[in-house]
Amino acid sequence: MPGCYKLAGAIRDQRLLDRLAARDAGVVVPPRYDVRGWKPGDGVFNGAGLADYTRRLADRVGALADAREFVVLLGGDCSILFGPALALRRRGRYGVAYLDGSIDFRHTGNSDHVDASAGEGTAIITGRGEPGIADIDGLGPYVREQDLVVLGVRDYDDDLAEVQVLGITVHTTPDIRKAGPAAIGAATAEHLSACDGFFVHLDADVLDPTVMPAADAPDPGGLDFAELTELIRPLVNHPACVGLQLTIYDPDLDPEGRYAGPLADTLVAALRN
Repeated sequence: MPGCYKLAGAIRDQRLLDRLAARDAGVVVPPRYDVRGWKPGDGVFNGAGLADYTRRLADRVGALADAREFVVLLGGDCSILFGPALALRRRGRYGVAYLDGSIDFRHTGNSDHVDASAGEGTAIITGRGEPGIADIDGLGPYVREQDLVVLGVRDYDDDLAEVQVLGITVHTTPDIRKAGPAAIGAATAEHLSACDGFFVHLDADVLDPTVMPAADAPDPGGLDFAELTELIRPLVNHPACVGLQLTIYDPDLDPEGRYAGPLADTLVAALRN
């Protein structure tokens, strides 16, 4: 998505590596985002480039996982999840905690056509999508439905009923507030610890636009920063958690640079617990 590719630089510029006492694992440079000539029915935007990037990112994340290093991956849009999902599927049964304002479950079974893969993240990792992306090396689905937990979506999401019927666990923002963010985070970590491990996807639009307007698709009814920190802390500090990715913060929508700092502060507060 335009602007989101600048996320990594903006968050790094908040001294994230120093504050986390982390080492820099480098950059996996994405291909050109080329959708010229695309029309409905052609499949996922930039599909060939996305498949190639998923393989290369999976190789990098897999090497870090083999070295037992906790991965903090900075995007980009939600499609960067396909790399870690593939990397971990190569190594066993892994789960995903999907923190996002939307369920991202668009697929050809519930829509006339697909387009931007960022709106199809959970569908693709659970095997609903083009085989060239969703079934690389015959390993799809990368995540079993029972090993996916969706957190922070709005209770008016169009895909909510469908995913619940499939057995995918969903905690909406009202659910999280009712039970308490820390309790939901701990319960999610415990649920996913039945796997060989799990990975955390964090989309900036899980936050309410009053505190995070610089997201690609902000919707009302989201979390605030304090709630988000409480939610992710028990996830990333669980021994079964192997990494976290941050996506969709768009520096082009934040010309004064007001929102990169709170995002970085949230990661540091959770990871340095």
